[in-house]
Amino acid sequence: MIGRRGMLGGAVAAGLARPAIAAGSKTLSIVPQANLNSVDPIWSTSQISRNLGFMVFEPLYGRDAHGVPHPQMVEADQMEDGGKRWTMRLRPGLVFHDGEKVRAQDCVASLRRWMQRDSVGITLTARMDALEAADDRTIVWRLSKPFPHMRALLSKVVQPVLMMPERVALTDPFKQITEVIGSGPFRWLADEHVLASHAGFARFDRYVPRDEPASYMAGGHRVLVDKVEWKMIPDAGTAANALMTGEIDWIEIPLPDLLSMLRTAPGVKTGTLDKAGQIMMLRPNHLIGPTNLAAVRLTMQAAIKQAEVVSAVMGADPANGISGVGFLATGKREVDDAGLDVVLKRWTPDELKAMLDKSGYAGEKLVLLHATEHIFFNPMGAVVAEMLTKAGMTIDDQAMDWATVQTRRISKEPLDRGGWSMFPSVVAVAEYRDPLLTGFMRGNGKDGWFGWPSVPRMDEIYESWLGTVDPAEQTRLEREYELEGLRTLPFIPLGRFRQTAAWRDNLTGLLEGPSVVFWNVTKS
Repeated sequence: MIGRRGMLGGAVAAGLARPAIAAGSKTLSIVPQANLNSVDPIWSTSQISRNLGFMVFEPLYGRDAHGVPHPQMVEADQMEDGGKRWTMRLRPGLVFHDGEKVRAQDCVASLRRWMQRDSVGITLTARMDALEAADDRTIVWRLSKPFPHMRALLSKVVQPVLMMPERVALTDPFKQITEVIGSGPFRWLADEHVLASHAGFARFDRYVPRDEPASYMAGGHRVLVDKVEWKMIPDAGTAANALMTGEIDWIEIPLPDLLSMLRTAPGVKTGTLDKAGQIMMLRPNHLIGPTNLAAVRLTMQAAIKQAEVVSAVMGADPANGISGVGFLATGKREVDDAGLDVVLKRWTPDELKAMLDKSGYAGEKLVLLHATEHIFFNPMGAVVAEMLTKAGMTIDDQAMDWATVQTRRISKEPLDRGGWSMFPSVVAVAEYRDPLLTGFMRGNGKDGWFGWPSVPRMDEIYESWLGTVDPAEQTRLEREYELEGLRTLPFIPLGRFRQTAAWRDNLTGLLEGPSVVFWNVTKS
């Protein structure tokens, strides 16, 4: 089976061509999980853009390591009329990197831009009577229906809700911002950015953290270094060698096959900072045939063995891989295990052929957008292509980098005009504890994430869940949501994993959470 091992080559013994850049005690040098291809965390849902967003911009609310939302930019809030009116008062002293004060007007513009790109934001817009700045520090929401989930929504991790100056937030949400100015604890160093090579961030000296202990995105974001540098090192072995020699301080996601070496290397520590992990998925195109046929998607799921995908992705770190899973991770067996028989069943070749024959598939090619330089998406794509080919499907496995995938997946064109059929991706388990933030499961068509599944029943269940506060009814609807997902497959679950990080042992204070953050970290 094609896997990730070919990526290693002989690079483990090779050093960085550039001089060491982590010698100063106040500079933190990190190899991020992928190349930085967008500086706009609203335009892009990529994790690397999100990580930049959390450094440079700020959210109104931040989650702690247990997933509980807390006020961040907000000093105090008030929910009235069962959640039909929310009032949020900003903390005093908030200032953007250009020296301008953060105003409620900036936040309103930022919220409106985000709501046009996020599926839950679009749902919120539909029930919004007004969103306004009552004064420079006060944001007021007036809604036509109760929405008690506001704190949880505005602290989301995937496509987060981040505040920008009004002039920046007025950028068309379907175009990328060109000015990276936030109020977060780090300033973006635009003049240092070298595409696919280097990105720099400096501590923002005028940033005033909350007077609370840090816990992931909650509490005080105290920056304890002068500068953070992202070094995009495409070869995993070279990155590992640079960490062992002290040329870099931290690898966000080392190649799993190198972890045994890193765990025994002097001066190196490893650990799992995201305890919940990531859901691996294959996203089909629901607009373009043949993946627009539910029966074809169900055959694809039957052909894919999660355990083999997990094994290919996790390699020498099998303890952090999980197979035999569906969509939600609520912690309730009656929800999480619902319908899993179709995932766990081992289909014979004859059964798969019969399914394929009845599915409406007529031998058309399926275009796979395959990010071959990505540590996880490369083995995911390779295994999926192999399994679907064995099941009798014609796979056009198109190799490209992750940045190109993100550009190509926007297209709604037919396959012969640059369209696509599927691509592998991941989403944080932390967003799938209940239906609220499950944007990739939604069936809201053109308002949804790339792939655009239109499944009215999915959104009927979703709206019903939003409208109840009864725990028993919520659980019943969560189970129904899970089952409808397995019937229609907005995406095909491929398993889950917890990713291990590696860092030099002179770093302390690394925070646990669904994404990497760089405050609270000291370097001795």
